[in-house]
Amino acid sequence: MLLPDYYSTIASNQSAEIKEKSSRFIAFAFLVTSDEQAKKQLADLKKEHHAAAHHCWAYVLEADASLQKSSDDREPSGTAGKPILRAILSAGLTNVLIVVVRYFGGKLLGVPGLIAAYGKAADTVLLNAPKKQKQVRHIYEVLMPYEHQHQLIRLLKQDELKFYPTIQGDQEGIIFEVSPSKRDKILEKIQDNLLVEPKNIANEK
Repeated sequence: MLLPDYYSTIASNQSAEIKEKSSRFIAFAFLVTSDEQAKKQLADLKKEHHAAAHHCWAYVLEADASLQKSSDDREPSGTAGKPILRAILSAGLTNVLIVVVRYFGGKLLGVPGLIAAYGKAADTVLLNAPKKQKQVRHIYEVLMPYEHQHQLIRLLKQDELKFYPTIQGDQEGIIFEVSPSKRDKILEKIQDNLLVEPKNIANEK
């Protein structure tokens, strides 16, 4: 599946609080880039708010928002994690974790009330969070003698790609960055003209 050239996420962590029938809903939005990072943020927050009744959460990862997870944390099924996840997706964001910490105020909200409260808390924290756009880049390496590199450089300049020299042991070469939308075109062009296959060494997201 072709990744987007850009995606939107939050620029910094944020928190917000709402109250519904004496219950406090404190929403925390974190910029995360992996499952491990999201789990660590959640574990740290549970320690900080250990007296809370619930720590409900959702997160979305990957440039195409393909990794999505959520938890109701003992609230009735579908009343917390899904509304939080829906808030992230509705805002068009990824690489975001939202945890909504609930301090129970003694009054039951019912299923519709819980869905509304968790969704509102998530919407509120995202509304306050600064946003930023990130570029997606595939990074490739081509190892070739210095005297042949001018041919590759000419092709890369035609598509206005960023590139720089590299040395791997006794081999020289070029590393270049390409957006997802241009990747297939430039790889085909290099293989057809230079008869070499660039090696994908990293993806910057």
